[in-house]
Amino acid sequence: MTDTIVEHADRNLEVGTPLVEMEGVGKAYGAIRALEGIDLTVNAGEVTCVLGDNGAGKSTLIKIISGLHPHTEGTLKVDGKEVHLGSPRESLDHGIATVYQDLAVVGLMEVWRNFFLGSEMRKGRYPLAPLDIKGMREIADAELRKMGIVVKDINQPIGTLSGGQRQCVAIARAVYFGARVLILDEPTAALGVKQSGVVLKYTAAARDAGLGVVFITHNPHHAFLVGDHFIILKLGRRVLDKKRSEVTLEELTAEMAGGQELAELSHELKR
Repeated sequence: MTDTIVEHADRNLEVGTPLVEMEGVGKAYGAIRALEGIDLTVNAGEVTCVLGDNGAGKSTLIKIISGLHPHTEGTLKVDGKEVHLGSPRESLDHGIATVYQDLAVVGLMEVWRNFFLGSEMRKGRYPLAPLDIKGMREIADAELRKMGIVVKDINQPIGTLSGGQRQCVAIARAVYFGARVLILDEPTAALGVKQSGVVLKYTAAARDAGLGVVFITHNPHHAFLVGDHFIILKLGRRVLDKKRSEVTLEELTAEMAGGQELAELSHELKR
């Protein structure tokens, strides 16, 4: 099973090659419109930062790309072909992996067990074949080291690692299992400055490995450290869409803080 997943991942793509494209994508839950008219392109070897406050539509965007909820308007393309992703399994089959903020890890299980969770290697034919524990330990340790992640003991429970380290293990796992598009859901939201820096470092490493990264965050400072393209959502609509060369950190921060609305409020308070 593992070989099949890794086999389909072609990361020898030219930087800037479109991997996922959204054109006029929208999502309605009955009478409630969570997203409307979203255009977004995720390119190989680039980090696309999607920013927005609570209720902006970031979670809905993640759910559409990761296959949890199908879009109700517009077009979603993967590798230039229109798709309707009906499940996370379908999304994974297209090389799209999502690392959620709450991390799907089992705290009491070893690091290597979490690395292979749900995709365990076996010696022989399933279901009677025993787990290839030695092989999984060696691969997990090698893959983590390849990304510069060194844990004291690959057998230690993953719950003993810091939040930043657990995020990095999840990123390395997605890279190993063939992801070409990596969606990171608020990866630094609950972390301190040092641990946030660790996660940002490995976000950049994933980009440099040729992946297209979607970095979901409400923190413009973190986004600007790694981003190549920035999109800001507000109440389900796109209010900013600029490349790194077209925007400054100050502009991103001002737009996130309220933009014109903040300026009007400031004017009112001075009266």
